[in-house]
Amino acid sequence: MTDTSFAEILREYGPFAGAGHIHGISFDGSHVWAATGAQLLAIEPEGGSVARTLAAACDAGTAFDGSHLWQIAESRIDKIDPHSGEVLASIPAPGHGGDSGLAWAEGSLWVGQYRERKIHRIDPTNGEILRTIESNRFVTGVTWVDGELWHGTWEGEESDLRRIDPQSGAVQERLAMPPGMGVSGLESDGADTFYCGGGPSGKVRAVKRPVRAGR
Repeated sequence: MTDTSFAEILREYGPFAGAGHIHGISFDGSHVWAATGAQLLAIEPEGGSVARTLAAACDAGTAFDGSHLWQIAESRIDKIDPHSGEVLASIPAPGHGGDSGLAWAEGSLWVGQYRERKIHRIDPTNGEILRTIESNRFVTGVTWVDGELWHGTWEGEESDLRRIDPQSGAVQERLAMPPGMGVSGLESDGADTFYCGGGPSGKVRAVKRPVRAGR
């Protein structure tokens, strides 16, 4: 039985000047990165100010591997130096332009396929699909935290955050977003907070990660 509750919104950031849409979201331990189409914004999680920007094609998911940013740009995924903004390498995206969320875990990239309702684990060196997890909703952002796989959904006027079984794709927990609050990108801070892209609202929202027994 799926554990369902309402998402607790901790705070909102933005909208930001010149950024009409938030796509991918990531977190590098210090800043929340938001993909806005032509720029990546590094946002201070405490004050919400933009610390710096990088010019980059960024129309979907964003990830951070501990050293580099990874960014979906139409039909490819770019590996980006977070200091200079230089694209160091590119691999094909599995959805050939239909890709959504992006996460880094276990030495691999995890790529959401929006309308296909799938999450692919891919090899970051060549884009080879290593395995596929099926979902039962449109997949937006993707994140891993403490061995848990979460993804965002946005279907019609409804969005939620879902914890799914990484093997079967079965939904184990749902956090329903308030009406009118869609989820585009999704990232965990590695602890008790999710950061969610708000799509055309131009906002980023911090959502409380549920506390369960044993954690």
